[in-house]
Amino acid sequence: MGDHPDAKPVFDLDSVHLIQTVRTMEQGKDIAGNELNGATRFCVGAIVTPEANPIEPQLLKFEKKIRAGIDFVQTQAIYDLDNFKRFMQYARRFEVKILAGIILLTGAGMARYMNANVPGVVVPDELIRELAGAPKGQALQTGIAIAGRMIRQIKDENICDGVHIMAIGHEGLVPQILETAGL
Repeated sequence: MGDHPDAKPVFDLDSVHLIQTVRTMEQGKDIAGNELNGATRFCVGAIVTPEANPIEPQLLKFEKKIRAGIDFVQTQAIYDLDNFKRFMQYARRFEVKILAGIILLTGAGMARYMNANVPGVVVPDELIRELAGAPKGQALQTGIAIAGRMIRQIKDENICDGVHIMAIGHEGLVPQILETAGL
């Protein structure tokens, strides 16, 4: 119906096609190529999951998103910085800014839950042990220390271009995480 007869009720666009659509709108055209009354300007981001297993499909999609014209990438939560460095060696071949996703771990149970239920997130056993070994009532502070330590290492080693802190349900702690990171 309307001026987009090929539109579907759902799943009309995947992430790459959405990026392409945004870039077309910036040229003053809609998805069907019709002229718009003006153009838009967006800062287009996308996601990548460096911990995906297997990683190859993620890398293919990552490259497609870059070719489609993204400005930046935000990763799914990362906790294994050695693995993330390997991903970044690959990613640095491309002209795109990358933000590492850091989800604040509030305890060992949360870390285990994420390992079991969140695709592409791998919390290493040593971090789970660190959280589990926290004194009673101190797991959240331990999670803040872990996040701060990771952010500091990312900055000090210039691993990527920045971080996106996801302190789910604890957004008020972001300043403390940054302070712990020395920022």
